[in-house]
Amino acid sequence: MDPLSDVLSMLTVSSTLSSRFEARGRWAFRYSQYASHIKLGCVLEGRFRLDVDGAAAPVVVEAGDFFLLTNGLPFSASSDPPGPLQDGTQLNRDHRGPDGVLRYDGQGAEDGPLAVMASGRFALAGEASELLLRHLPPLIHLRASDPGARPLVGLLDLMGWETAELRPGSSIARTNLAALVLVQALRVHLANAPQPEGWLGAMADARIGAALSQMHADIARPWTVERLAQSARMSRTAFAVRFKALTGSTPLEYLGGWRMTVARNALRHSDDGIARIAERVGYQSETAFSAAFKRETGESPGRFRTQARAAGLAMTA
Repeated sequence: MDPLSDVLSMLTVSSTLSSRFEARGRWAFRYSQYASHIKLGCVLEGRFRLDVDGAAAPVVVEAGDFFLLTNGLPFSASSDPPGPLQDGTQLNRDHRGPDGVLRYDGQGAEDGPLAVMASGRFALAGEASELLLRHLPPLIHLRASDPGARPLVGLLDLMGWETAELRPGSSIARTNLAALVLVQALRVHLANAPQPEGWLGAMADARIGAALSQMHADIARPWTVERLAQSARMSRTAFAVRFKALTGSTPLEYLGGWRMTVARNALRHSDDGIARIAERVGYQSETAFSAAFKRETGESPGRFRTQARAAGLAMTA
């Protein structure tokens, strides 16, 4: 499995929302800080202005463009040029129609241009969510003209059709469609970003990415820096230096951290015995695994599993 698929497969999308926003005239809405999730949107008609806290500058997204908001910080969406700034929460309360569409008439709505956007929200849970979110820029803008964006353009009509009105099965259709758009958007971002940061940059690097793919494909293998360097076709020293420069950790630190991520996920969600989990993530004995796990988390695997399961039951009660 490639590293991105590996990480995405370990994420739990705890909630997804998909909605449509139609506005005329001049308008602007401010949205406060929200929980850790990714918000995606696509412009079906017209144009929007996005101003995200932490981003370098506001951007204008036009028909055919997609965007991802990733860091949960406050942001503003507006017409271009904008109207008076208002609270976006109030918009959701007062202007959603029976069909689920948000419609708003701003200043000069009578002869103002129509702007239409479909959006989705991914509330991410799971052991790998931090690894993905901490290396994404706060705003990712994907233009319809970007190289590799053709599959996204192909999804645009379907996003528009699914959000135009309520249809039988629309909830599951919107959820699955939004997930497909998210994966494709991340692919386009990786392919076109000048130099993605951290783990994403390492994955996009031809040589370090090859080593990461080998590592993720078989985490139980007794990897050494020498073996990983060979898979990257680099000298041991050059590989170790470049790996740390891109990921912020040594190859074996990264491997150990990912093994613990996989182990925590298995303890939460599977009924495998601790010895079996230890074997899956590359430890020769349950004792060695338990010692490493306690160093990492401060708890034994058994106690971690008990507490995680109890917390999960409390959330669903």
